[in-house]
Amino acid sequence: MHRLRLAATAGLTVAAGLAVSSYGARELLHRQAATARRLIGKPLGETPPDADRVWKSAYGDPLDLLMLGDSIAAGLGAERRKDTLGGRLAKGLAKHTGRAVRLRTAAVVGSESSVLESQLAGLPAGYAPHLAVVVVGGNDVTHRVPVGESAAHLEAAVRALRERGTEVVVGTCPDLGALRPVPQPLRSLGSRASRQLANAQAAATVRAGGHAVSLARVVGPFFISHPDEMFSLDRFHPSALGYRRTAAALLPSLLHALGLHEGVPFGHVVPGGAAPVG
Repeated sequence: MHRLRLAATAGLTVAAGLAVSSYGARELLHRQAATARRLIGKPLGETPPDADRVWKSAYGDPLDLLMLGDSIAAGLGAERRKDTLGGRLAKGLAKHTGRAVRLRTAAVVGSESSVLESQLAGLPAGYAPHLAVVVVGGNDVTHRVPVGESAAHLEAAVRALRERGTEVVVGTCPDLGALRPVPQPLRSLGSRASRQLANAQAAATVRAGGHAVSLARVVGPFFISHPDEMFSLDRFHPSALGYRRTAAALLPSLLHALGLHEGVPFGHVVPGGAAPVG
Protein backbone atom coordinates (compact mmCIF):
# COMPACT_ATOMS: atom_id res chain seq x y z
CA MET A 1 0.00 0.00 0.00
CA HIS A 2 2.88 2.35 0.83
CA ARG A 3 4.38 1.64 -2.58
CA LEU A 4 1.05 2.34 -4.23
CA ARG A 5 0.78 5.67 -2.42
CA LEU A 6 4.32 6.57 -3.51
CA ALA A 7 3.56 5.62 -7.12
CA ALA A 8 0.35 7.64 -7.10
CA THR A 9 2.12 10.63 -5.58
CA ALA A 10 4.89 10.38 -8.17
CA GLY A 11 2.34 10.13 -10.98
CA LEU A 12 0.51 13.20 -9.77
CA THR A 13 3.77 15.10 -9.46
CA VAL A 14 4.78 14.24 -13.04
CA ALA A 15 1.31 15.12 -14.33
CA ALA A 16 1.38 18.41 -12.48
CA GLY A 17 4.84 19.13 -13.87
CA LEU A 18 3.67 18.41 -17.41
CA ALA A 19 0.64 20.64 -16.92
CA VAL A 20 2.81 23.48 -15.65
CA SER A 21 5.23 22.92 -18.53
CA SER A 22 2.39 22.93 -21.07
CA TYR A 23 0.90 26.06 -19.52
CA GLY A 24 4.31 27.74 -19.56
CA ALA A 25 4.84 26.83 -23.20
CA ARG A 26 1.45 28.22 -24.15
CA GLU A 27 2.15 31.41 -22.25
CA LEU A 28 5.55 31.75 -23.96
CA LEU A 29 4.00 31.31 -27.41
CA HIS A 30 1.22 33.75 -26.54
CA ARG A 31 3.75 36.40 -25.47
CA GLN A 32 5.92 35.81 -28.54
CA ALA A 33 2.92 36.06 -30.87
CA ALA A 34 1.75 39.28 -29.22
CA THR A 35 5.23 40.78 -29.57
CA ALA A 36 5.44 39.77 -33.23
CA ARG A 37 2.06 41.35 -34.00
CA ARG A 38 3.18 44.59 -32.33
CA LEU A 39 6.41 44.70 -34.32
CA ILE A 40 5.23 43.73 -37.79
CA GLY A 41 5.09 46.77 -40.04
CA LYS A 42 5.53 49.35 -37.29
CA PRO A 43 8.71 50.95 -38.69
CA LEU A 44 6.91 51.29 -42.03
CA GLY A 45 3.55 52.59 -40.86
CA GLU A 46 0.44 51.16 -42.47
CA THR A 47 0.28 53.07 -45.75
CA PRO A 48 2.15 51.60 -48.73
CA PRO A 49 2.99 53.68 -51.81
CA ASP A 50 -0.02 54.40 -54.03
CA ALA A 51 0.73 52.48 -57.23
CA ASP A 52 -2.73 52.71 -58.79
CA ARG A 53 -2.37 54.16 -62.27
CA VAL A 54 -2.12 53.08 -65.90
CA TRP A 55 1.34 51.62 -66.38
CA LYS A 56 2.98 51.97 -69.81
CA SER A 57 -0.01 53.99 -71.00
CA ALA A 58 1.60 54.58 -74.40
CA TYR A 59 1.07 50.90 -75.21
CA GLY A 60 -2.71 51.38 -75.22
CA ASP A 61 -5.46 48.72 -75.00
CA PRO A 62 -5.05 48.41 -71.23
CA LEU A 63 -5.38 45.24 -69.22
CA ASP A 64 -7.08 45.67 -65.84
CA LEU A 65 -5.15 44.19 -62.90
CA LEU A 66 -6.65 43.97 -59.41
CA MET A 67 -4.64 43.35 -56.21
CA LEU A 68 -6.46 41.80 -53.25
CA GLY A 69 -5.33 40.61 -49.83
CA ASP A 70 -2.96 41.84 -47.15
CA SER A 71 0.11 44.07 -46.80
CA ILE A 72 2.15 42.10 -49.33
CA ALA A 73 -0.50 42.54 -52.00
CA ALA A 74 -0.71 46.21 -50.99
CA GLY A 75 3.07 46.66 -51.30
CA LEU A 76 4.02 47.61 -47.74
CA GLY A 77 7.80 47.72 -47.46
CA ALA A 78 8.41 49.27 -50.88
CA GLU A 79 9.57 52.88 -50.90
CA ARG A 80 8.48 53.64 -54.48
CA ARG A 81 5.26 52.73 -56.25
CA LYS A 82 7.14 50.96 -59.02
CA ASP A 83 8.62 48.62 -56.41
CA THR A 84 5.29 47.46 -54.96
CA LEU A 85 4.05 44.02 -55.94
CA GLY A 86 1.30 45.57 -58.04
CA GLY A 87 3.71 47.94 -59.75
CA ARG A 88 6.14 45.14 -60.51
CA LEU A 89 3.41 42.91 -61.92
CA ALA A 90 1.96 45.74 -64.00
CA LYS A 91 5.34 46.45 -65.58
CA GLY A 92 5.99 42.76 -66.19
CA LEU A 93 2.60 42.24 -67.82
CA ALA A 94 3.05 45.30 -70.02
CA LYS A 95 6.45 44.05 -71.17
CA HIS A 96 5.17 40.59 -72.07
CA THR A 97 1.81 41.59 -73.58
CA GLY A 98 2.66 44.88 -75.27
CA ARG A 99 -0.42 46.38 -73.59
CA ALA A 100 -0.87 49.06 -70.97
CA VAL A 101 -1.91 47.83 -67.51
CA ARG A 102 -4.46 49.64 -65.36
CA LEU A 103 -3.73 48.77 -61.73
CA ARG A 104 -6.29 48.89 -58.93
CA THR A 105 -5.30 47.95 -55.37
CA ALA A 106 -8.05 46.86 -52.99
CA ALA A 107 -5.63 45.03 -50.66
CA VAL A 108 -5.45 46.43 -47.14
CA VAL A 109 -2.60 46.16 -44.64
CA GLY A 110 -3.44 43.74 -41.82
CA SER A 111 -6.20 41.91 -43.68
CA GLU A 112 -7.15 38.32 -42.96
CA SER A 113 -8.87 36.09 -45.52
CA SER A 114 -12.27 37.00 -44.07
CA VAL A 115 -11.76 40.59 -45.31
CA LEU A 116 -11.59 39.54 -48.97
CA GLU A 117 -15.38 39.70 -49.18
CA SER A 118 -15.46 43.36 -48.13
CA GLN A 119 -12.56 44.18 -50.48
CA LEU A 120 -14.64 42.80 -53.35
CA ALA A 121 -17.76 44.56 -52.12
CA GLY A 122 -15.92 47.88 -52.21
CA LEU A 123 -15.19 47.63 -55.94
CA PRO A 124 -17.23 49.71 -58.41
CA ALA A 125 -20.39 48.04 -59.70
CA GLY A 126 -19.72 46.18 -62.91
CA TYR A 127 -15.94 46.25 -62.46
CA ALA A 128 -14.53 43.07 -64.04
CA PRO A 129 -10.73 43.13 -64.31
CA HIS A 130 -8.92 40.83 -66.69
CA LEU A 131 -6.68 39.58 -63.88
CA ALA A 132 -6.76 39.51 -60.09
CA VAL A 133 -3.86 38.62 -57.83
CA VAL A 134 -4.56 37.56 -54.25
CA VAL A 135 -1.92 37.27 -51.54
CA VAL A 136 -3.30 36.60 -48.06
CA GLY A 137 -2.82 34.27 -45.11
CA GLY A 138 -0.01 35.54 -42.93
CA ASN A 139 -2.38 37.39 -40.62
CA ASP A 140 -4.64 34.33 -40.46
CA VAL A 141 -1.69 32.34 -39.11
CA THR A 142 -0.60 34.93 -36.55
CA HIS A 143 -4.20 35.32 -35.34
CA ARG A 144 -4.72 31.54 -35.27
CA VAL A 145 -7.68 31.50 -37.65
CA PRO A 146 -8.63 27.86 -38.39
CA VAL A 147 -7.19 26.65 -41.71
CA GLY A 148 -10.54 25.48 -43.03
CA GLU A 149 -12.15 28.82 -42.28
CA SER A 150 -9.37 30.77 -44.00
CA ALA A 151 -9.45 28.54 -47.08
CA ALA A 152 -13.24 28.82 -47.33
CA HIS A 153 -13.07 32.63 -47.41
CA LEU A 154 -10.42 32.48 -50.12
CA GLU A 155 -12.38 29.99 -52.20
CA ALA A 156 -15.48 32.18 -52.03
CA ALA A 157 -13.47 35.19 -53.22
CA VAL A 158 -11.93 33.28 -56.13
CA ARG A 159 -15.36 31.99 -57.18
CA ALA A 160 -16.82 35.49 -57.02
CA LEU A 161 -14.03 36.81 -59.24
CA ARG A 162 -14.38 33.96 -61.72
CA GLU A 163 -18.10 34.73 -61.95
CA ARG A 164 -17.11 38.23 -63.10
CA GLY A 165 -15.01 36.66 -65.85
CA THR A 166 -11.75 37.52 -64.08
CA GLU A 167 -8.73 35.23 -64.21
CA VAL A 168 -7.33 34.73 -60.69
CA VAL A 169 -3.82 33.98 -59.47
CA VAL A 170 -3.31 33.29 -55.76
CA GLY A 171 0.10 33.51 -54.16
CA THR A 172 -0.31 31.09 -51.27
CA CYS A 173 0.73 31.98 -47.73
CA PRO A 174 4.48 32.66 -47.46
CA ASP A 175 6.61 30.55 -45.12
CA LEU A 176 6.64 32.43 -41.82
CA GLY A 177 9.71 30.42 -40.86
CA ALA A 178 11.72 32.92 -42.91
CA LEU A 179 10.95 35.69 -40.38
CA ARG A 180 14.16 35.73 -38.37
CA PRO A 181 13.00 38.39 -35.85
CA VAL A 182 10.35 35.92 -34.66
CA PRO A 183 11.95 33.81 -31.90
CA GLN A 184 11.88 30.06 -31.55
CA PRO A 185 9.79 28.02 -30.96
CA LEU A 186 7.15 30.35 -32.43
CA ARG A 187 8.99 30.57 -35.76
CA SER A 188 8.98 26.80 -36.30
CA LEU A 189 5.32 26.57 -35.36
CA GLY A 190 4.55 29.47 -37.68
CA SER A 191 6.40 27.76 -40.51
CA ARG A 192 4.40 24.58 -40.12
CA ALA A 193 1.10 26.45 -39.79
CA SER A 194 1.77 28.65 -42.82
CA ARG A 195 2.60 25.64 -44.98
CA GLN A 196 -0.57 23.88 -43.89
CA LEU A 197 -2.56 26.95 -44.80
CA ALA A 198 -0.75 27.28 -48.14
CA ASN A 199 -1.72 23.71 -49.08
CA ALA A 200 -5.34 24.37 -48.17
CA GLN A 201 -5.30 27.65 -50.11
CA ALA A 202 -3.94 25.92 -53.22
CA ALA A 203 -6.64 23.27 -53.07
CA ALA A 204 -9.36 25.89 -52.56
CA THR A 205 -8.02 28.04 -55.40
CA VAL A 206 -7.93 25.35 -58.08
CA ARG A 207 -11.36 24.07 -57.00
CA ALA A 208 -12.72 27.55 -57.63
CA GLY A 209 -11.03 27.84 -61.03
CA GLY A 210 -7.96 29.89 -60.10
CA HIS A 211 -4.22 29.48 -60.49
CA ALA A 212 -2.13 28.83 -57.38
CA VAL A 213 1.53 29.71 -56.86
CA SER A 214 3.47 28.43 -53.86
CA LEU A 215 5.38 31.48 -52.65
CA ALA A 216 7.06 29.32 -50.01
CA ARG A 217 8.57 27.06 -52.66
CA VAL A 218 9.14 29.44 -55.54
CA VAL A 219 10.46 32.55 -53.80
CA GLY A 220 10.75 31.52 -50.13
CA PRO A 221 14.32 30.15 -50.42
CA PHE A 222 15.59 33.60 -51.47
CA PHE A 223 14.14 35.16 -48.31
CA ILE A 224 15.82 32.48 -46.19
CA SER A 225 19.24 32.65 -47.88
CA HIS A 226 19.42 36.43 -48.42
CA PRO A 227 17.31 38.05 -45.67
CA ASP A 228 19.26 41.34 -45.63
CA GLU A 229 18.45 41.98 -49.28
CA MET A 230 14.97 40.46 -49.50
CA PHE A 231 13.36 42.03 -46.43
CA SER A 232 12.62 45.70 -45.84
CA LEU A 233 13.42 47.80 -42.79
CA ASP A 234 10.97 46.04 -40.50
CA ARG A 235 12.45 42.58 -41.33
CA PHE A 236 8.93 41.25 -41.96
CA HIS A 237 7.82 42.68 -45.31
CA PRO A 238 9.60 42.39 -48.66
CA SER A 239 12.04 45.00 -49.85
CA ALA A 240 12.13 46.31 -53.42
CA LEU A 241 14.19 43.24 -54.37
CA GLY A 242 11.82 40.99 -52.42
CA TYR A 243 8.86 42.31 -54.37
CA ARG A 244 10.74 41.98 -57.66
CA ARG A 245 11.43 38.31 -56.90
CA THR A 246 7.83 37.74 -55.77
CA ALA A 247 6.44 39.34 -58.93
CA ALA A 248 8.74 37.19 -61.07
CA ALA A 249 7.44 34.13 -59.20
CA LEU A 250 3.80 35.02 -59.93
CA LEU A 251 4.15 36.26 -63.50
CA PRO A 252 4.22 32.87 -65.32
CA SER A 253 0.78 32.00 -63.95
CA LEU A 254 -0.61 35.42 -64.94
CA LEU A 255 0.65 34.91 -68.49
CA HIS A 256 -0.72 31.36 -68.53
CA ALA A 257 -4.11 32.68 -67.40
CA LEU A 258 -4.06 35.08 -70.36
CA GLY A 259 -3.23 32.24 -72.74
CA LEU A 260 0.28 33.60 -73.39
CA HIS A 261 2.28 30.88 -71.63
CA GLU A 262 1.71 27.20 -72.44
CA GLY A 263 3.33 25.63 -69.39
CA VAL A 264 3.98 26.72 -65.84
CA PRO A 265 7.12 26.07 -63.79
CA PHE A 266 7.64 24.28 -60.49
CA GLY A 267 5.38 25.50 -57.70
CA HIS A 268 2.57 26.64 -60.01
CA VAL A 269 -0.77 24.84 -60.36
CA VAL A 270 -3.35 25.56 -63.04
CA PRO A 271 -7.11 25.13 -62.53
CA GLY A 272 -7.91 21.43 -62.25
CA GLY A 273 -4.31 20.55 -61.45
CA ALA A 274 -2.88 18.66 -58.47
CA ALA A 275 -3.72 21.16 -55.78
CA PRO A 276 -1.31 21.11 -52.81
CA VAL A 277 1.76 23.16 -53.65
CA GLY A 278 2.54 24.92 -50.34
